[in-house]
Amino acid sequence: MSKSKLFSIDSLSSQGIDEDAELIPLMTTEDEEAIEREDLPEELPILSLRNTVLFPGVVIPITAGRDQSIKLINDANNSNKTIGVVAQINDEEEDPGYEGVYKIGVVARILRVLKMPDGNTTVIIQGKKRFKITEALQEQPYLKCKVESLKENRPDVLDVEFNEIIQNIKELSLQIIKESPNIPSEASFAIKNIESSSFLVNFISSNMNLEVQEKQRLLETSDLKDRALSTLKFMNVEKQKLQLRNDIQSRVQNDMSQQQREYFLHQQMKTIQEELGGNSSESDLEEMRLRSKKMKWSAEVKKHFDKELAKLQRMNPQVAEYTIQRNYLDLFLDLPWNTFSKDQFDLKRAERVLNRDHYGLEDVKKRIIEYLAVLKLRNDMKSPIICLYGPPGVGKTSLGKSVAEALGREYVRISLGGLRDEAEIRGHRKTYIGAMPGRIIQSLKKAKTSNPVFVLDEIDKLANSHQGDPSSALLEVLDPEQNSEFHDNFLELGYDLSKVMFIATSNTLNTIQPALRDRMEIINVNGYTVEEKIEIAKRHLLPKQINEHGIKKTDIKLGKKQLEKVIENYTRESGVRGLEKQLAKLVRNIAKHLAMEESYEPKLNFEAIENILGKPKVNKNQYENNEVAGVVTGLAWTSVGGDILFIESALSRGKGNLNITGNLGKVMKESATIALEYIKANAEEFGLDYRIFDQYNVHIHVPEGATPKDGPSAGITMLTSLVSLFTQRKVKRNLAMTGEITLRGKVLPVGGIKEKILAAKRANIKEIILCKDNERDINEIKEDYVKGLQFHYVSEMSEVLDLALLKQKVKNAKELKVSTSQTHSNLNK
Repeated sequence: MSKSKLFSIDSLSSQGIDEDAELIPLMTTEDEEAIEREDLPEELPILSLRNTVLFPGVVIPITAGRDQSIKLINDANNSNKTIGVVAQINDEEEDPGYEGVYKIGVVARILRVLKMPDGNTTVIIQGKKRFKITEALQEQPYLKCKVESLKENRPDVLDVEFNEIIQNIKELSLQIIKESPNIPSEASFAIKNIESSSFLVNFISSNMNLEVQEKQRLLETSDLKDRALSTLKFMNVEKQKLQLRNDIQSRVQNDMSQQQREYFLHQQMKTIQEELGGNSSESDLEEMRLRSKKMKWSAEVKKHFDKELAKLQRMNPQVAEYTIQRNYLDLFLDLPWNTFSKDQFDLKRAERVLNRDHYGLEDVKKRIIEYLAVLKLRNDMKSPIICLYGPPGVGKTSLGKSVAEALGREYVRISLGGLRDEAEIRGHRKTYIGAMPGRIIQSLKKAKTSNPVFVLDEIDKLANSHQGDPSSALLEVLDPEQNSEFHDNFLELGYDLSKVMFIATSNTLNTIQPALRDRMEIINVNGYTVEEKIEIAKRHLLPKQINEHGIKKTDIKLGKKQLEKVIENYTRESGVRGLEKQLAKLVRNIAKHLAMEESYEPKLNFEAIENILGKPKVNKNQYENNEVAGVVTGLAWTSVGGDILFIESALSRGKGNLNITGNLGKVMKESATIALEYIKANAEEFGLDYRIFDQYNVHIHVPEGATPKDGPSAGITMLTSLVSLFTQRKVKRNLAMTGEITLRGKVLPVGGIKEKILAAKRANIKEIILCKDNERDINEIKEDYVKGLQFHYVSEMSEVLDLALLKQKVKNAKELKVSTSQTHSNLNK
């Protein structure tokens, strides 16, 4: 072994080792390569260590006190000086056997054995290479095992990332040595002189302040690059801890001197203020008194303010409570008590504003105008609480802004998504440090009026936690019978919210607390048809993107057919948010040509659109053809609008098991079970031999397994799929269906009909099967939306099958025959 670079361990002298002892050599790259070429003995005596993990190349002193360990060391020292070193799992175990030690350790060479004055034996060992214990050969007088060598994966010398990791380890270790008072500065000399990357990683890992389990995990990491990265992470944590300890010590030392300094400064400031003719806090109090005289307060509020002002006057300005009290009184003076903006009840103008800002949504705008009309007739009426409910991107939030403009009121918006602290609504009690009023009171302070239009965005995404339930706190806010005395914990007084017009928005009603939902008037904001999206794009989205990207209207031209291509081939949504993103891509491409002074054609054709946006992402014809028996198209409602649901079934030989896949919820799985039981109960009507159900497994799958799906709407779809499969009659083309089923074959109505109809039109569906009770929902939809669609209203499952299934069987059906006389013989084949 080369001795060109030497390293002595400080801890050796502390244990009584002669300072004149031979220095221990550092591991070099040549040494490591030589060790890798050495053959590992098949059998090794195993020395177990408490609270220590040995790494390859690292030299450590070990004090042996156990009889077994002393005998093992003496025997090995008298022979080949080679032992296996492992860490024991439980450091309190006095005599660990084969089961009490980790199975991966390091082959070590005994460098020196020293007898200590206290009777113990100290041995200096150096790790060589890793091994794995495969079998125990003996446990007395000491543990001896069969071992096998573990190969270490080392990265290429030209691996840039690995070299950067090693450089970071070296620099970070030097910083830690420099900042830590417990590590001698000579250690940095040793770090700088280490050539081998693997030895540097092992040396640092061995000397870090880690638990045995963490060091053992580092030792067991075969990939040197991964071990180096883990070591670097631990070193970063250690450096942060070291900096924190140093900061704490520094603050503790300076705390007394800082307090003395502040005391003298306060005394000087007090003297200067007295010389100038008064205390500055007195002038602040006088200013508050003057402002309070101009406020439109009730007698109760004025009395409370005067009491709190007198309390502030008695306080020492240097105490922490003074600032809290001061902020509390400032809030009183900043709130718009009994200050209201004058409503503009010009309903014609309000209608123009709503039509200007939103195309379509006729029913929604009609109901908003009705609310404004009632407010105009009953000026003292408490404001209604509206909840705009619908998929994302249909304009719910912007509707609230338009209502504020139409009424001439201030507009305030609060995002409730993910809010889980009740104090965000009700505020903190002012006795706490850092206390603040809730968002309601803070927003009224910014609005400077007590009757703004308040938009509570994403009310369905409120969360619960140990800090309270914010949806319960909103009950008082949104209850017209209670919100005239809304209590904020910070304010400590009731505030009148009855003149505030609250408009909530939600993507789904299922997650809203029932009591909270009961206090709101639900207005359903549905999705848009293709024709409506074209108009929205022309009137709003495209002009907005042109303005935001700094180009002119003449720089880009998109016709109706081109917009229709973008809508049908690149978006699949009820709203227009995705459409706006696609239009932004087109505008950005034009902006790039203009900025680079390149020639281009302003009028975009189909080919240009495809070059910019890529190949079409949505195939509207993907659900048109059901060429295989057992494949049915259903309609579903999701939080982003309506969608097509593709349900497929298959048979395989088995024992009659039913398998359902596709990330389905409990209700949907129950629908599949009901459908199969209905077919079993009515097998004769379908011409099926009952024995088929005991000899074939049924598998139902709904594609897009990563998307959660649930609800009863797919009941008739699943039943049709199974009947089609068993009878080998395929389903009509361009047909979709939705409805719930019962065990007796009844068809029940479902919700979300308009969204489902829009999804059907997007997918080029021509016929739709619905429950008869859903006919009223179709009658409420504008005639333009249902143009080109044929509806079949049913009440029994038999009607669905007659409408959906073709009369002839699938050609070349391999095994399943619907004829009762042939079914059993085919199954036996």
